[in-house]
Amino acid sequence: MAVTTRLTWNEEKTLQKLLGNVSLSLLYKSSVHECSIEDMLNKCNHQGSTITVTYFPNYIVGAFLLGNYPQKGEYCRNQNSSFYFSLKTNKTETTTFFNVKPEIVSEKLEFYSSNDIIFSLIPHKSQVFIHPSLKIPLGIKGLNSTNYLECEVFRVEGIKNNKGYIRRITGVAQFRNKLLSELRAYTPCTDLVSEINILLLGPVGSGKSSFFNSVKSVFRGHVTRQAAVGSDVTSITELYRMYSIQDEKDGKSLPFTLCDTMGLDEKGGVGLCMDDIPHIFKGCVPDRYHFRPQQPITSRHPTFITSPSLKDRIHCVAYVLDINCIDSLSFEMVAKFKQVQKIVLNYGVPQVALLTKVKNYHGVLQEDFLNMNNSMTSQSQIMKIQAMLKIPISNILMVENYAPEWEQDPLKDVLILSALRQMLRAADDYLDDLPPGITDEVAGMSQINMCD
Repeated sequence: MAVTTRLTWNEEKTLQKLLGNVSLSLLYKSSVHECSIEDMLNKCNHQGSTITVTYFPNYIVGAFLLGNYPQKGEYCRNQNSSFYFSLKTNKTETTTFFNVKPEIVSEKLEFYSSNDIIFSLIPHKSQVFIHPSLKIPLGIKGLNSTNYLECEVFRVEGIKNNKGYIRRITGVAQFRNKLLSELRAYTPCTDLVSEINILLLGPVGSGKSSFFNSVKSVFRGHVTRQAAVGSDVTSITELYRMYSIQDEKDGKSLPFTLCDTMGLDEKGGVGLCMDDIPHIFKGCVPDRYHFRPQQPITSRHPTFITSPSLKDRIHCVAYVLDINCIDSLSFEMVAKFKQVQKIVLNYGVPQVALLTKVKNYHGVLQEDFLNMNNSMTSQSQIMKIQAMLKIPISNILMVENYAPEWEQDPLKDVLILSALRQMLRAADDYLDDLPPGITDEVAGMSQINMCD
């Protein structure tokens, strides 16, 4: 009979993603094999990099070890890269990185860091010891029992045998969780609005709807495709959609809205009507309004919002562009962007550029993953966008959306969340620059009258 893991499908996928989408092969299971250090070593020796997993009622705690298990009685002089993880029943996970020395001592597998034992596995007693310095970053301070329900060891297949690689991918996971926490706690900088409205503008097929789907996927914990996407020559999006995002963690709506529009087209009378854009910025266009390229919305439309306030307006605009098509943008399309920018500048709304379909985004692991602009694409592409749109380089953002994939990637999540964070910061700067003492209604009306 085949030996199967206690991990759920989602838990196994989480561990695979932590290590860069590797494969896991079960080597040892304490409830099936003998519970002694010798039996564990017989199954796990000379197997390369491994993950050792221990199960508790509300937690899964384990350790990754780069390289082979230590031999019994052999002192391991060289430090090996390792990280420790905890998975909780509410699907959250935390990781922390240590350089450790693994040793087999008195029927125990012990991991030393700076001469302190930080993690110790005692198979014949079904116990683990976890140092308090490890419990705190893993979020398992409440884990008081040392007796585990089960222990399993997996061989990790497809891992790069490189200490720097392990440090970087675990750093990506930690930074992803930090960004998630920051955005979950975000509130607009002023009481004038409770939500930030971000408008996505760009050519047909540039990835506007896909970006919304990607943001929603990160906060939902799985890939979702609420907004229809496609690669037709005409726009798939025909409705104006104001998408809110619900957080999987508590089910609450997050304080920002992504506003998806019909694609811009270089031809006249096709795609998003330019006369609709001022009404969108002013907050006059309702959710689910059906765009008509040759017939812009007017105040006579039955759903036209006649008295919008600041909370209805657009607070940041993101020009969405396929990074692979920047060199082939037609003169007509560039001219259309210039026309849009004149409208945007009249309203004083902050602008960012969102470059999508960055296929070499994994190259960021070769450098500091925080230095995304330098790592993922040539400076020439960024400079072309900067010259065309006159946007600060810090506001030129890059992502690879979730399109054909069904599984999440921590590095994609980092890029998506970083782009969203920069959009919200730009919107905060705009709101913070409003005149002191202004009210929601006055701010809304003054901005409407600016271009009427």
